[in-house]
Amino acid sequence: MQIPFSLAPEPDDFSREKGRLLFAGETDFVKGVVAMSGLPPADRMEVCFAGRSNVGKSSLINALTGRKGLARASNTPGRTQEINFFTAGESHYLVDLPGYGYANAPLPVVEKWQKLLKQYLSGRQSLRRAFVLIDTRHGVKKVDEEILKLLDSAAVTFQVVMTKADKVKLHEREQILDQVRGALAKHPAAYPEIILTSSEKGDGIETLRATIATLI
Repeated sequence: MQIPFSLAPEPDDFSREKGRLLFAGETDFVKGVVAMSGLPPADRMEVCFAGRSNVGKSSLINALTGRKGLARASNTPGRTQEINFFTAGESHYLVDLPGYGYANAPLPVVEKWQKLLKQYLSGRQSLRRAFVLIDTRHGVKKVDEEILKLLDSAAVTFQVVMTKADKVKLHEREQILDQVRGALAKHPAAYPEIILTSSEKGDGIETLRATIATLI
């Protein structure tokens, strides 16, 4: 019997090559968006990446695209409030959502971000999947639950991507995965496979590329 929320298997040769080709070309920054009126045309499939601050989102996007400086981490609240759009070939947008969990951000800034995020998730018809990044060292935290509930209410399928897997010993990793599986069981929008990654080691990057490339 398959474990609920099992680890995603290695991609087959066809899917792996499809993923490689998608990210073999130029990946370019399109724009940072602070209001729904600024969104680029919904003329291609897109996936978005969400994660609390310091989860390794910028590193993952850079590893995924093979461009070290494409996504930059920033601790300045103004910068983190943007929804950043990148192209992947001519067929996809990669969307970098603002890091959540900044306790020091002013309340009006947080409320504005939450409103924009809800509008984007609920109203973007070209959005095929959200990838929610969870730090393998910590598992699902309370601040993560807020975004998972939001994705449920927006009826957006989300898939968990575990980051920094190389920082955790194997037996500890299994305990964390059990905690994550228990948390995901409460969310109807959760996709039933988890992708385990390490941006530093390159683990899981091919799997994530293939997953994105095969979304239609």
